[in-house]
Amino acid sequence: MKDQQTFKYICGSVLLLFMLILPLIAPVHDYLSIPTDVKISASNDSEVFSDFEDTEALTAFSSTDDHQVFYEFAGVPLKKTDVTQMRDIRLIPGGQSVGVELHTKGVLVVGHHLVNGERETKKSPGEEADVLVGDILLEGNGQELNSMEKLSSIVKESGEAEKPIELKIKRGKEIISTSLTPVFNAQEKEYQIGLYIRDSAAGIGTMTFYDPETKKYGALGHVISDMDTKKPIEIHEGTIVRSHVTSIEKGSQGIPGEKKAKFSLRDDRLGTITKNTPFGIFGELDGDMKNETYPKGVPVGFAEEVEEGPAQIMTVLDGEEMQTFDVEIVSNMPKKSAVTKGMIVKITDPELLDKTGGIVQGMSGSPIIQNGKIIGAVTHVFVNDPTSGYGVHIEWMLQEAGIELYEDNIKKQKAS
Repeated sequence: MKDQQTFKYICGSVLLLFMLILPLIAPVHDYLSIPTDVKISASNDSEVFSDFEDTEALTAFSSTDDHQVFYEFAGVPLKKTDVTQMRDIRLIPGGQSVGVELHTKGVLVVGHHLVNGERETKKSPGEEADVLVGDILLEGNGQELNSMEKLSSIVKESGEAEKPIELKIKRGKEIISTSLTPVFNAQEKEYQIGLYIRDSAAGIGTMTFYDPETKKYGALGHVISDMDTKKPIEIHEGTIVRSHVTSIEKGSQGIPGEKKAKFSLRDDRLGTITKNTPFGIFGELDGDMKNETYPKGVPVGFAEEVEEGPAQIMTVLDGEEMQTFDVEIVSNMPKKSAVTKGMIVKITDPELLDKTGGIVQGMSGSPIIQNGKIIGAVTHVFVNDPTSGYGVHIEWMLQEAGIELYEDNIKKQKAS
């Protein structure tokens, strides 16, 4: 019995040692280091596979369609790498402070209130009609609702006619219908429906990139949500404008800092906002956007190219002056599908830490540049550590902006 236990112990020890040594064996090490997917710039089309060299133990050869590389050992195929040719895209990095104004698609319900009706009765017609906070009122009596003024006129008309309002409501992904009857508030001398509503939102952020070829841009790196309901704002239309940073509230542990800025929606317009997504806001600029540090733009660095280590961000701390600051990519987490938190970024620049304490509100969208390429944007700050936060990879922002990334898709479009 004792000999059997000793034998099992020896076998287990040998097996453990073998498992530890296995990754160090040249063929195994080479096998594990080979990626399953690789993105290559289309400018290297004639030398697409120059980056794929024979390893010490494995031999590489390409397939006939130039979209795959196979590795073999002693004539036996062991692993395949899929190769995707990406377009050559040069973007103008952002960094400018921008103001945004969004007008909602429909009007957003942000609360209920009681209405003083006849005989001093109090009720909320909207609440009684089962209209919920977060609902979007799309239509009233068959008419589109894109402003509070439009809803007010329908409330007045229906109240005076003593008829209910037929509402079309979006609740999440569901479209529902309901009706409610306005109540006359004798004290305020008007018909009311007992709902607090909002039809627009405004704030500041940072421009991430501009594509001079299409005039499309991306900013913020995260979705704009309503301050009361915390739900993403579905936009009808929007405007992006220049903004002027006036002061900074420094962040500290548990208390996020904030940029303070001013802007004019009438005089400082830059362009339109057509999309508000988890990856930022997107649209087209009315004119060109310049960056004196990178006047000719920079190429795109995809998620697989991002390295843990030094990088830079561009942002504004005072007025409209863009500055470059040092950061560190602490962690890079490339995914095949779109994710909003693909990197962890730490502020290392002494000047930036002294003035802001780290990442502050309004800095979201600041472009991240590494090895001469734009790789993403700053998005969220860690509340308990304002020196660090998340970053989003640039490719997902480009995808949301409607900028084509894949060379094969361009070839198919031209062929058709």
